[in-house]
Amino acid sequence: MKSITRWFSILLATALLSGTLAAAEYSEGKQYLRLANPQPTSAPHKIEVVELFWYGCPHCYDLEPHIQQWLETKPDDVVFVRLPAVLGQRWELLAKAFFTAELLGVQDKVHPALFHAIHDKKQKLNDEAAVQDIFREQGVTADDFRNTFDSFAVSVKLNNAKLMTRRYAITGVPTLIVNGKFSTGGRQAGSNANIIKVVDYLVAQERSGMAPVAQSTQP
Repeated sequence: MKSITRWFSILLATALLSGTLAAAEYSEGKQYLRLANPQPTSAPHKIEVVELFWYGCPHCYDLEPHIQQWLETKPDDVVFVRLPAVLGQRWELLAKAFFTAELLGVQDKVHPALFHAIHDKKQKLNDEAAVQDIFREQGVTADDFRNTFDSFAVSVKLNNAKLMTRRYAITGVPTLIVNGKFSTGGRQAGSNANIIKVVDYLVAQERSGMAPVAQSTQP
């Protein structure tokens, strides 16, 4: 009986040590940052992960396969939001392209096509006509593209992207925001694979913090 108790104690100590080491692996100010001003999320009862990116950014392009792989096993309590960052006027064109694709319901085709055109085919998407060609290749008519690209709805979404880029206080992309509270990116995490690991860590932290709240609201 004593040997069983001793063995259990060793296992428990090992588990606690492993948990401590895992928690110590990522720390605020190193692998992730706390936002000075927390921002509201799109789904208050879930954990939101926002990816701020720019189609012209090679690091964002390199991160994309990691994002796609993560989305395949993303927990149901996590909401993922892509948001084109707008850190300058030249970023606006491709941000409008993103929102145009979103409103036309062709984001699944146009999103990878824009990355592919810029980084693999080395195309210069510097004007509306060049962007329209990408949409045309994905089966979008010229009228549908122009009517949406120049629409009030896209203008509203673009202005919101500018606003949130400022509110998140980012200085570069890709940056991932977890639950409106924390940010991480290649500079902090060190690699694209580590960005995902840090996001998973922060999601787990937020989930554990939300559990007591959920229990306290139960009748």
